[in-house]
Amino acid sequence: MSPYALSILMSSLAIGTITTLSSSHWFLAWMGLEINTLAIIPLMTKMHHPRATESATKYFLTQATASALVLFSTMMNAWMTGEWTIMNMSNHFATTVLTIALAIKLGIAPFHLWMPDVLQGLNLMTCLILSTWQKLAPMALLILTNHQLNTNLLIMMALMSTIIGGWGGLNQVQMRKIMAYSSIAHLGWMTLILSFAPSLTMLNLMIYLMLTSSMFMMLMTLNSTNVNKLSTSWLKTPTLAASMMITLTALGGLPPTSGFLPKWLILQEMTKQHLNLMSTLMALSALLSLFFYLRLSYAISLTSAPNISNSNLIWRKKNNLPQTISILTMLSAMMLPITPALLMN
Repeated sequence: MSPYALSILMSSLAIGTITTLSSSHWFLAWMGLEINTLAIIPLMTKMHHPRATESATKYFLTQATASALVLFSTMMNAWMTGEWTIMNMSNHFATTVLTIALAIKLGIAPFHLWMPDVLQGLNLMTCLILSTWQKLAPMALLILTNHQLNTNLLIMMALMSTIIGGWGGLNQVQMRKIMAYSSIAHLGWMTLILSFAPSLTMLNLMIYLMLTSSMFMMLMTLNSTNVNKLSTSWLKTPTLAASMMITLTALGGLPPTSGFLPKWLILQEMTKQHLNLMSTLMALSALLSLFFYLRLSYAISLTSAPNISNSNLIWRKKNNLPQTISILTMLSAMMLPITPALLMN
């Protein structure tokens, strides 16, 4: 792809998200979502392969359906109330349709089926954009309309997302599908607390973006797309393998990493709302995700491919990590324990 075309597409991605984030009118927000969708599809098909074309087609059809539902819900709300502003969604049926539309865009269960297949057909860089940057605009709309959404619907989708995200990743050997199910599970935690404490949703989103970006960058550095290739990472780059283990434990929510504290605060807030059964189910469903994160850590650290002693120096790369990965790993591991002021409302 031409560098000029690539720069235009990346600029369009940024413009689309910024348009949605800065708009107060539903038409501008919808326009930003459309710019985002149209800008990333050429990036998906940059790799000329049938799987990439299939992924781009699935993504386009799914996002077009979700965008049509967003426009339908906002037009219905404007017809009934005369309001086009984002903060004034007072029609109950319109807010339900809007919730479903944004759930389709984000890949929240039970509207998640497109996400693992789409990510599997893309290269790691496009997967990184799809799993991080493309989540910002729909999640911002959910946060802006949180006080008008159906709480019971959000809780049901959140529980389904954490269970399906954990269960779906258990038997996977492809790293892109594992990261897709990881994204579904994390979106479930964000959706759960959305109606009660939007600040915790934003905190969880920030931690998720750092952890997922760090993980995809390390996979790009190692050029690993399945679990079997990770078994050679300790021999090639021990420092990078150790950093990946730290990131995986943070994704699993083990203390004292940054991934633990958002889950703890969400469960604390849920018990304050007297949703003890839901808190217990969410904590148990998190164990499913933790299992496949620990399985990846085991594959990285405690398994190694057959090799002879003389081949270590041939295959071993430089031990110095790229600066971005080093910073993201440090933040994902220890940002919240070191700076607890971020937890203060």
